[in-house]
Amino acid sequence: MNDIKEAHPIVEKIIAYRKFQKLKSTYVDVYLRICQEKGDIIHTNFHQALTNTGRISSSDPNLQNIPTNDEEGKVLRKIFISKFEGGKLISADYNQIELRLLADMSGEEKLIEIYLSGEDVHTMTACQIFGVKKEQVTPQMRREAKAVNFGVIYGISDYGLSQSIRVTRKSAKEYIDAYFTKYPKVKEFSDNNINFARQHGFITTKYGRIRHIPEITSSNYNLRTFGERVAMNMPLQGTASDIIKMSMLNVSRALKEQKLNSRLILQIHDELVLDVFPGEEEKIVNLLHEGMENWLNLKVKLPISINMGKNLLECK
Repeated sequence: MNDIKEAHPIVEKIIAYRKFQKLKSTYVDVYLRICQEKGDIIHTNFHQALTNTGRISSSDPNLQNIPTNDEEGKVLRKIFISKFEGGKLISADYNQIELRLLADMSGEEKLIEIYLSGEDVHTMTACQIFGVKKEQVTPQMRREAKAVNFGVIYGISDYGLSQSIRVTRKSAKEYIDAYFTKYPKVKEFSDNNINFARQHGFITTKYGRIRHIPEITSSNYNLRTFGERVAMNMPLQGTASDIIKMSMLNVSRALKEQKLNSRLILQIHDELVLDVFPGEEEKIVNLLHEGMENWLNLKVKLPISINMGKNLLECK
């Protein structure tokens, strides 16, 4: 409908109505009903075995899909506050976890060097793809390099990339080819994963968790290419899932050992959210660094971003 937004003034009003109606029915009505039935504390149900990647999922209600983008939706995050009088919420989010794992697991020296030096990976990838110096990288170049960086993880095709960044398919193929030329061990890593999955019928995460991929030997082209994309991505996304789960255990254990009143209340993909008792803020920050960062033994650092606020909106 956005394509015909200029055709008539009513179109924009319909788009706005549909957005607000979805926010109301998906979030506001559900939260109100739960609060009326069960009190002011909303409890979600977490599921450990529903996703193929191993990520924890949330339902009834889903608290992992609280809006983060448009301003109207983000207002909903204000309703999530501490249960403690004067308490805060603290969120800790892994920074570019899958790209950092790609550097670690592929052993690509150029990517490892970028992260160890503290450079911006998207800017440096733009330098590699477009053959320019760092100071010559434009915002558009960086956006396109970012799309390539994340697209490679998911086995993006030249067509998919062309649609994503609105360039010709020929240009998209050149970007992908240039990426693999500059980062050859990433290509080797992806190919090895596909070959392993073809031979064994499964792929594993860094920590040994298995996902079976019967699709990779299918005679159906679409199923087979889907299996190949899974074989490329599962070691990264699955390892990220393993890491956040082990970090949750570390954080939960530390809360008990230190006899703190604060509680781990929510996991959203690569992020942990804690309800923090007044006066325990500094201890929680230190505990999160220890429980989420310091136990990892990777070729690159896996840092977390920590934010604190009176509500979930202020934690972003």
